[in-house]
Amino acid sequence: MAHLLVVEDDPALRGALVRALRDKGHAVATAPGGMAGLDAAVTSPPDLVVLDLGLPDVDGGQVLRMLRAVSDVPVIVATARDEEPEMVTLLESGADDYIVKPFGAAQLDARIKAVLRRLGPPEAEEPLRVGGLTVDPGAREVTLDGRSLDLTPREFDLLAHLARRPGQVVSRRELLAEVWQQPLGGADKTVDVHLSWLRRKLGETAQEPRYLHTVRTVGVKLAAPGAAPGARPGAAPEAGPGATAPDGGGGVGRAGAGDA
Repeated sequence: MAHLLVVEDDPALRGALVRALRDKGHAVATAPGGMAGLDAAVTSPPDLVVLDLGLPDVDGGQVLRMLRAVSDVPVIVATARDEEPEMVTLLESGADDYIVKPFGAAQLDARIKAVLRRLGPPEAEEPLRVGGLTVDPGAREVTLDGRSLDLTPREFDLLAHLARRPGQVVSRRELLAEVWQQPLGGADKTVDVHLSWLRRKLGETAQEPRYLHTVRTVGVKLAAPGAAPGARPGAAPEAGPGATAPDGGGGVGRAGAGDA
């Protein structure tokens, strides 16, 4: 059984969808408009959203883009618009599938099951190793030269993201989008502070890095000691030992409440 959210303004169609989907064994919540649907999807995340495009308050395409800025919940767009450019735009905006009205309950149920099956739980990720550093995403454990490190959840997520791309420069904008789920940007200082805490636990500083290397005006990369010098082609030169790295490297207290 899946927990579904149906965003549809037509009361008769909304009622028919609810009855049909419940008959198929799903739990169904509804919203009559775009903003109500967006609020419901964020406050009580469903397994999947069925989103109508012709909503009275906000166009469904805009609702989809706003939802994608804060959530990766699967979305099937239900629309009477069957032009190919429209469908391509919706898929590129983050829709996982679409269904053209009129449609039967069996077809919608089959599409829901297909999307949920395709986006099901990922396979267990193997531990990530960079030099003497091991990051285990499944167990959410980190060891450095065989010694366990005590990281906050946000520190772990930040380190794991960098460990998946060893030797590559990752921008602060990407880290804010992928680790902090702030695709529209946020304060770079948030990233810098967490990098400073990570450096401290790795036994290094911005001025004397071993694993975490700042590439000035570009971002940060995780590399094994001895493998970091020399940014990837096209990246700006890395800040030298005497330069002041953007995240400061010291003078910041323990994570505590700041690990938001």
